Amino acid sequence: MFERPNLIRDEVYQHLRRAVLEGDYLPGTRLGETEIGERFGVSRTPIREALQRLVQEGLLEASANKGVRVRTVTPLEARESYAVREVLDGLAAALAARHHTEADAAQLRAALLALEAAEGDYREQTRLDLAFHRAVSQAAHNRILAEQLAGLERTVSLIKHLTRTYNAAPETREQHRAILEAVLARDEDAAREQAQQHVRTFAALVSAQLAHTSSDEN
Repeated sequence: MFERPNLIRDEVYQHLRRAVLEGDYLPGTRLGETEIGERFGVSRTPIREALQRLVQEGLLEASANKGVRVRTVTPLEARESYAVREVLDGLAAALAARHHTEADAAQLRAALLALEAAEGDYREQTRLDLAFHRAVSQAAHNRILAEQLAGLERTVSLIKHLTRTYNAAPETREQHRAILEAVLARDEDAAREQAQQHVRTFAALVSAQLAHTSSDEN
C-alpha cells in the first residue's frame, strides 16, 4: 500500500509526458494543477511532482507570472538542435549500415511503411517520423549515441509541434527511402549523407517557419 502514491505520481508523469511529446499540449500551453487534478481525479501533490519532473526534463518551463507551460523553443535553439542532430543522425545511419541485423532491417521497413501510410494528421506523422529515426538509432547498436539522440528527440518534438512541419512531402518521403536503402545496402557513406541531407532539409523548413512566426508576433 505504500507504493500507490508513487504509482499515481508516475502515471500522471507518463501521461503528461506522452501528451506533450505527441502534441496534445502544444508549446506555450499552460498546465494548471486544478484542471489536471479534475481530469485524473487525484490530489495536487502527485501532479506537482510530475510537473516538476517534466520541468527538469526540459519539456515544461515554470515562471512566477505564467505558471507551468509547455516549453517554447527559440529560433536559435532550433538551429543549434538541428546542427547537432545532423551530425548524430548521420553517425547513427552510418553505424546502422554497418551493424544492423535482420531484425533491425525488418523493424526499419515496418517503421517506414507505417510512416508512409499515415496521412493528414501532422501529430501522427510526427510520431511515426520520430519512430523511424529511432529505429535507425537502435540499429546502430551504440548505447551512448542512442541516449544522446533520445534527449535531442524531446527538443525536436517540441519544434515540430511548434511549427507543425509536415513529414509527408514528396521530398521527405524520398529522403526516408534513400536512408533506408543505404542502410540496408550497408553503404555507410551514403547512409550518413542521406541522413544528414534529410536533417538539413527539415532545418531549413523549420527555420523559415520560426522566422515567419517571430515576424508575425513582432
